[in-house]
Amino acid sequence: MEIVKQAASQDELPKINTVCTSSDPDAEVYMNFMKKHCCYDAMPTSCKLVVFDTTLQVKKAFFALVANGLRAAPLWDSKSQRFVGMLTITDFINILHRYYKSPMVQIYELEEHKIETWRGDSTKNVYLQCCNRCLISITPDASLFDAIYSLLKHKIHRLPVIDPKSGNVLHILTHKRILKFLHLFGAMIPKPKFLQKTIEEVGIGTFKEIATVQETATLYDALSVFVARRVSALPVVDSKGKVLALYSRFDVINLAAQKTYNNLNMTMREAVRRRTCFVEGVIKCYGHETLETIIDRIVKAEVHRLVLVDREDVVRGIISLSDLLQAMVLTPAEVASR
Repeated sequence: MEIVKQAASQDELPKINTVCTSSDPDAEVYMNFMKKHCCYDAMPTSCKLVVFDTTLQVKKAFFALVANGLRAAPLWDSKSQRFVGMLTITDFINILHRYYKSPMVQIYELEEHKIETWRGDSTKNVYLQCCNRCLISITPDASLFDAIYSLLKHKIHRLPVIDPKSGNVLHILTHKRILKFLHLFGAMIPKPKFLQKTIEEVGIGTFKEIATVQETATLYDALSVFVARRVSALPVVDSKGKVLALYSRFDVINLAAQKTYNNLNMTMREAVRRRTCFVEGVIKCYGHETLETIIDRIVKAEVHRLVLVDREDVVRGIISLSDLLQAMVLTPAEVASR
């Protein structure tokens, strides 16, 4: 359905960094900006929102995500007449990872199961008992600071904005949308001096135990890393650690589009080659570049992370949207997402 704006009524967890300190006069600029603006302010004038009933078949739901170019959708329980959760690509990954080559049930036999069965809403056939059944949401008048805190604290990438009066979902707020909003209206506030510091100086991002996958590894190996490390994307590297491509959680939905999810033994080289949907690609950055350059690049490229590489294109780190929001907004408030 189309949602029209009306009058308001890890990634991996980022580490605490030194970009903003209490002695820095500019440290609280972005924090104050986010506290002064509400979630409604960051909502687009019009957007597409797809809602799934929990009685819908899982396969059809994932196909619908592909058809609409979406990464997640709110779940509506007709019995209780309320929203009960979100169906995301992470669910698709968990299903494939858990039941591929399972001695108990073949994946094709599960294609006809309903969402409520996977979520454990029915009294029988509870397959995903460990899933999070609690819907984490926020109201339109809540601050963007609170939205950022909820996203990072709960390690989620999508936060439903729900009207407290009607109970309707108005929008799905993301890290990307919030940072884009800040970028668009950044001219309204003084530009902090710390934006001129380099990535090497501020230390924003993940630089140790970086999750990658070899191009010769299988797709199932990649799914295992997604599940174990809870990362949103994996740099695909060669034997020397040089980045060749980026394989994200969203790329996994191609398996549903192409109906190839029964073949998880293909190599990552083949999986990358077979992608037909929107491909985020590898957007790189370097340690000597400034924070301002990094923010500008990640916003304009509309990606969720940058891959930090050296002169030989060897992966040295990952800088995600959550890393940037933690450093620019939460850290100055002495709030950690942990």
